[in-house]
Amino acid sequence: MNFLKPLFTSKLILFCGIIFSMQISLAAIPEMTLKEKLKLLEKKQTHQTDHFIFDLPVTYNKKVANWISFFQSRGKTFFREWLEKSTKFMPLLQSELRRAGLPTDLAYMVMIESGFSTTAMSTAQAVGPWQFIESTGRNYGLKKNWWLDERRDITKSTQAAIRYLSDLKKEFGSWYLVAASYNMGENGLRRQIKKYGTNDYWQLVRLGALPQETQDYVPKILAALMISKAPNLYGFRDVAAQYPTRYEQIWAPGGTDLDQLADYLNVTRKAMKDLNSELLLGYIPRQAAGHAIHVPTGSVKLAQQFFRDQNKKFALD
Repeated sequence: MNFLKPLFTSKLILFCGIIFSMQISLAAIPEMTLKEKLKLLEKKQTHQTDHFIFDLPVTYNKKVANWISFFQSRGKTFFREWLEKSTKFMPLLQSELRRAGLPTDLAYMVMIESGFSTTAMSTAQAVGPWQFIESTGRNYGLKKNWWLDERRDITKSTQAAIRYLSDLKKEFGSWYLVAASYNMGENGLRRQIKKYGTNDYWQLVRLGALPQETQDYVPKILAALMISKAPNLYGFRDVAAQYPTRYEQIWAPGGTDLDQLADYLNVTRKAMKDLNSELLLGYIPRQAAGHAIHVPTGSVKLAQQFFRDQNKKFALD
């Protein structure tokens, strides 16, 4: 199908994968503009979904189609879980990207990198939602020691990723190459671009110049992006939303234990640890001066009372 070939760079584009999924023969209506076809697709929806608007270039080809098919079949269970988690994390991710002037659709990298897990760890010891290795995280301002790993903090790691992605964009120009370098490392990509004499991502894929994981990485992101923009059209109906926990930041002294604080605030221990996943041991060691932590909105005064009571207890020890 020739109309499935091109690279679409407009923000308002025809969602070719959706056309294929819905089995709508829009090619049979040549007089329709892309905008008119888009409106027709939106009328076909049975539930509310995001409009088909993208701020990344979208390519629909065989590789992307294969990953869409995979996520609809063998990968359907975990992709549904990713969709559910996306309702919790996407607002924050996209807000940070928008504030930095980067495409908000880059947030779908997190879906592929970690499935939105703050505790995810790869075999290469990459950690957190953005899967930073320790050296890259350190280069972009993320602290790591025996009790703290800021790669696991969704906000801090996103801000670090924004700085990293911005640097990669300055060097490589193309968002596809940015994603490829994020996956395989910028040094490796530089060598392959020089060796094969092209900076076209798809050409590098066709030449077998990239590792298989990197050849799949961009198509996975595009497939996830396309499905997530209109999940009901791809068979993901009634996705259960997970709403983000609203929180405030407060300075906690050394010796603060998250379980004890959670009990005092009458919130679940899991919720408190999820809010502070960068604390590896679930507490701030006494020898530390303190650390900024997150507490549920409206509980700052009660938390401050907990810290006062804790300081009195420590003074008696």
